[in-house]
Amino acid sequence: MTVNLTLAALAGVLVGCGVVLLVSRSLVRALLGVLLMSNGVNVAFLVVSGDPGRAPLVTKETADTAVIGAGGISDPLPQAMVLTAIVITLAVTAFALALAHRSWQVSTSDIVTDDTEDTRIGDLAAKNDLADSDYGDLEDPYALSDEPDPEGGR
Repeated sequence: MTVNLTLAALAGVLVGCGVVLLVSRSLVRALLGVLLMSNGVNVAFLVVSGDPGRAPLVTKETADTAVIGAGGISDPLPQAMVLTAIVITLAVTAFALALAHRSWQVSTSDIVTDDTEDTRIGDLAAKNDLADSDYGDLEDPYALSDEPDPEGGR
């Protein structure tokens, strides 16, 4: 089996560009990132599926002699996975478009803003300050003790 280097590089570029777009705050850019990533994964499926062969149609007469791979029929599993991925991408695209449209209706922008409560909790976690939380036990049971262990360990 030989791998088509051009298609493998194309799959990597599509997934890389999709990741860059996905981490943006704009919902439309994130949607484009999901679309690019899904297309990159579909191309990767086609790359790793092997050499093309005859159509994977098997009748009762040819079932015993059917060979999958070189010189035989192509493997139908990657084709089925790509078709399934296309359907899932269509559903995710519709959902993301609905989110972007609703966001535009509410705030005339598709930029996702920071949640103030999430920012406050993140700041508390960075400082490791539990004074403002409802958690009462502030002792760390896994902290190393300064007192020596009576068995000779630390």
